[in-house]
This record gives sequence, C-alpha cells and structure tokens, in this order.
Amino acid sequence: MIKILVVEDEQPIANLIRMNLTRQGYLCTCAFDGQQAADLLEKNSYDLVLLDIMLPKFDGYDLLAYIRPMNIPVIFLTAKSDVQDRVKGLKLGAEDYITKPFEIVELLARIEVVLRRFNKSQGLLHVYDVIIDLDARDVLQNGQHIELTRKEFDLLVLFCQNPNTALFRETLFERIWDTDYIGETRTLDSHVQRLRRKLDWSDKIRTVHKIGYRLDVPSA
Repeated sequence: MIKILVVEDEQPIANLIRMNLTRQGYLCTCAFDGQQAADLLEKNSYDLVLLDIMLPKFDGYDLLAYIRPMNIPVIFLTAKSDVQDRVKGLKLGAEDYITKPFEIVELLARIEVVLRRFNKSQGLLHVYDVIIDLDARDVLQNGQHIELTRKEFDLLVLFCQNPNTALFRETLFERIWDTDYIGETRTLDSHVQRLRRKLDWSDKIRTVHKIGYRLDVPSA
C-alpha cells in the first residue's frame, strides 16, 4: 500500500486531504509542524510527502532539504503563489508545486503522476465488479475484458478515483479532453452514456442536475 505523509498545519485542510487519499486506498499520515514531520520521517518510510511551506517549528524549505537524501518525492501544497516561490521550490527538488486553494481531483491526478514517475503507482483500482489496471489501461468486469476507448477509460478512472463526489461537467471535459470548456457537453454526455451501457452502470453513474455526474459507491 502506498504511504503518504501530509505535512500541513491547518488541521481542517490536512483532514480533508487525508479523508480523500484514504478513500483512494492510500495509507495517509498527517503532521502539523516541521518537527513532527521530521520525527515521523525518521521512524517510518513513506512513498510521497505532501508539504506545506509555512509551518511551525521549521518551514517546508528546510524540511525538503532534510527529505532529499531519503529519495522520497515531495509535492508542495502552499498558499505561496508567486512565481519566485514556485521556482525556488522546484529548484530545491520538489516534484510538483500546487497552490491553494486547489481541487481534490487535481491533487489526486498530480499524486498519481508523481508516483508513476517513481514507479510507485497504485496500479489497480477495484470498484464494484470492475478491476482497472492503470498501467496496462485494461478493464476487467467479473473476469471479462471490457473494450473501452481511450476517453471512456479516462472517464472511468476519474469517476473511480472520486467516488460519491459530484464532478462538474466543466471539470470532466477539461480533464479528459485537455482543452477549455466552451459550454458544449454532447461529446461528454455521449461518452458517459456509452460507459454506462458497457458496464451496465446506469444506476451507479448518476446525473447530478445542473452540475455533472457522480459515481455512487456504498461506504465500506
């Protein structure tokens, strides 16, 4: 299981991140200041660190210098949005730099990219009777291969990585088609309809009125 350390002094933000990461199958631990984070890093191994810059005890830049010899990838999560801060963080060795506020769906995508870069990807998603192999881009349902187009596969992964979350049409369109949303949703809607039909998930991928779509998954 992928282990992630979240270093964030604002507890509501840290708890929100931990809740969403846990939902995706990550093992998530929170530290609320630089010293606590250093103590946890000394005693435990982690696959990724999500790191705020402005922290009590000592800041994220100092902690990054402490982490670098451990060869653990770091993503900065910070309210410091100046270009100079971003450049400094990346030059010091952070793999990515995300400014607050951010959407959880974007954070999850950035985490997956960094983990793949370090060959630490989760690899598989398992939702209902469907197993998704992220590396092979393959989908099995009850042991049977399901033929999906590239966009259908990407949509399915996005839904499964954000269960019980209403995803805006704009977000889905921009993430899957990698272009700005211009108000036309017929392409997206037709892909969702085909995905529902191929998986027999018409009662699972719900339409959320005036918003978009949501994959309903029962709580464990």
